[in-house]
Amino acid sequence: MKKKWIVLSLCAVFMLTLSACGSRVGYPEDGQAIGEIGDTMHTAFFDFTINSAELTDSFDGYTPAEGYELLVADITIENNSGMDQPMFIWDFQVQWDTIDGEDPDQAFGYAVYEGEGDDATTYTNVSEQQLPPSYDLADGETREGILLYEVPADRSEFSISFQEYFADDTTGDVFFVFFNL
Repeated sequence: MKKKWIVLSLCAVFMLTLSACGSRVGYPEDGQAIGEIGDTMHTAFFDFTINSAELTDSFDGYTPAEGYELLVADITIENNSGMDQPMFIWDFQVQWDTIDGEDPDQAFGYAVYEGEGDDATTYTNVSEQQLPPSYDLADGETREGILLYEVPADRSEFSISFQEYFADDTTGDVFFVFFNL
């Protein structure tokens, strides 16, 4: 009988270990969370999932600058924070792999919109499929849309990230979704 309880206890510990490992994807550990396409990332403000990503030469009539391609990422954002969340074009950043001699601090970009300046309300979409340049994500609301980036045409490794910024000017965790195209 004692042997049966030991075996059952070990099985329970093993199952808990397996379930704990699987449930940690998308949750921050040591200041960052890492995931892949399809993983849900759990920030302090909302959950987000990069559903898919692809490279293309043009999108809805928009063509990138010479030497660049468009990275089209489909994203779902769900606000379950208990309060409305303001969203802006600078919330999600793309990073790409560097080639020898390149400055890794320059290997990033923000979503493509038409406009200039520090006020997201002055920007407009280049595609109706894009998320707006700025909007309030109401508590309980889910939005799906496109993030559109210009990226170097000779790259294949990317990540899309979100950094938590709080009202007291402190930063929180950073969330990375890595993928190869």
